[in-house]
Amino acid sequence: AEAIGLYNLGQSCCLNSLLQVFLMNIRFTRILRRITVPPSPAQRRSNVPYQMLLLLEKMQCGKCKAVGPTDLACCLSEHRVKLFVQHDAAQLFLTLWNLLKKQMKNPELVKELSDLYTICIQEHLACQKCSFEIKSNSIMLTLPLPVLDANSHRLKTLEDCLQYFFHPEELTGQNMCFCQQCGRKTTFLQSMKLVHLPQTLTLHLKRFCFERSSRTHKLSHSLPFPQELDLREVLTEDQCLADDSEKATWQYELFAVVAHSGSTSCGHYCAYIRSLTECKWYCFNDSEVCQVSWDDVKCTYGHSNLYWRETAYLLFYMKKHPQ
Repeated sequence: AEAIGLYNLGQSCCLNSLLQVFLMNIRFTRILRRITVPPSPAQRRSNVPYQMLLLLEKMQCGKCKAVGPTDLACCLSEHRVKLFVQHDAAQLFLTLWNLLKKQMKNPELVKELSDLYTICIQEHLACQKCSFEIKSNSIMLTLPLPVLDANSHRLKTLEDCLQYFFHPEELTGQNMCFCQQCGRKTTFLQSMKLVHLPQTLTLHLKRFCFERSSRTHKLSHSLPFPQELDLREVLTEDQCLADDSEKATWQYELFAVVAHSGSTSCGHYCAYIRSLTECKWYCFNDSEVCQVSWDDVKCTYGHSNLYWRETAYLLFYMKKHPQ
């Protein structure tokens, strides 16, 4: 009764893929199983965590090869999540996550959910004329990684994208900031430092490129990502603001890939997920689920001439040795 498909309700492939990534994560389902059941039928109908739990139970009764996420979809539409439209997986992931967090009433569970998924980064701004600096911490659900550099050159690997994201940037010209000490706009150096990484790390490859002509096009060039990722090897000392015990947990193993095929206006999503109990890879394509190999997953690296082919869009990594 491991991997069960989800019927497509009409352009619900994006939702289906993300639900599979949530529900195949045993650390997430452990939290989900401990939620408080809302008292009234109306509250139960509009409670996203509860509807997700019902869907999980339906998937685990093991009678069918696929189930319909109809009740959950109706529940989401009450919260202004449109049905029967094309969604962007990164945006829908954030929307689902926010609804889950908002509707889990127990503060302890909310904290566990945040610990499971959220990344902490410090943004550092330093005036290049004097000693003035501003530091601010921010919490992120995903790292939005550019796949092109500032000169529109293709970044070649996932590690390159991560290094580029954390690379300091000079804010000059129109991007100059006001310096309180200098009393005028000056050139600032902006840098990101990694403070804390979660158990489940989500990386968003920014493959959809919004042009000034308002047409979105997809960057589908090949971008390999590893099965094992050690952030200590990718980032430099000064890109990290963490002690050794925190950094010791920055070794990750790929858990899931949400891949997009087709064009931006007419596309399809599916999910490749490594079962945490069996350690086998599966492809979840709506109601169809089949076991696949790592070579099949590597097919989502992308290919510049075949832009309609599948390309990885969201990558989910899982800590190897949590604290």
